[in-house]
Amino acid sequence: MIDYLTTTEGRRIAYCRSAGQGPGIVFLGGFKSDMAGTKASYLQDWAQTQGRAFLRFDYSGHGESSGSFAEGCIGDWVQDARAVIEALTTGPQVLVGSSMGGWIALLLARAIPQRVAAMVTVAAAPDFTEQGYWAGFDAAQRDLLMRQGRIELPSDYDDQPYVITRHLIEDGRNQLVMTQPLPLPFPVRMLQGTADADVPMDWALRLLKHADGSDIRLTLVKNADHRFSTPECLSLIGEAIADVLA
Repeated sequence: MIDYLTTTEGRRIAYCRSAGQGPGIVFLGGFKSDMAGTKASYLQDWAQTQGRAFLRFDYSGHGESSGSFAEGCIGDWVQDARAVIEALTTGPQVLVGSSMGGWIALLLARAIPQRVAAMVTVAAAPDFTEQGYWAGFDAAQRDLLMRQGRIELPSDYDDQPYVITRHLIEDGRNQLVMTQPLPLPFPVRMLQGTADADVPMDWALRLLKHADGSDIRLTLVKNADHRFSTPECLSLIGEAIADVLA
């Protein structure tokens, strides 16, 4: 059942929550994805079989939550994630971040470290607005984005194009985690497919090298793509969560 939380910023955030023991698991979805996706649904079922508390939600402008996707930015979505964690969970949580959700998990670890028990990332995409989109734009695209405030890019996952805004890019520069120290003083398991066309394998290796912690491991899965949603890949996510909980 979907419930709603209204944040202090006035955004109405849709969420699904199931009760269980702690530390609970919080799923952080990707860019323009929603909590009805394969990984989120699988993990809720997995958590229930383990008797573990679980929370999934839609960022503003995503899924069933209020707001326009094109008007949002990383900073807004971090606020949304922090709001649901602080209002709907108790104690430290295991953050499971997929793609953009991996970046948001890292930002939450910086903002509310006392609420993070462990972290699992799947094709984490830290700083993707800068090292992905902006770095990949040619001079004409950059000029168009700055003049018009937006640019449309084709999507492999949706009939509708991705709308990349100047606001998204400029806000992203205030949220970077790869340009400053990144302490992760808890168990971290990173999963990355070698056939991921959206998040290069090199990003995972750079994140592994950059992050500072005593229990950080990266698993590369040969031929897995960005969706990371085959039965084998989903099972690996569950195993990674069990590992950090142990």
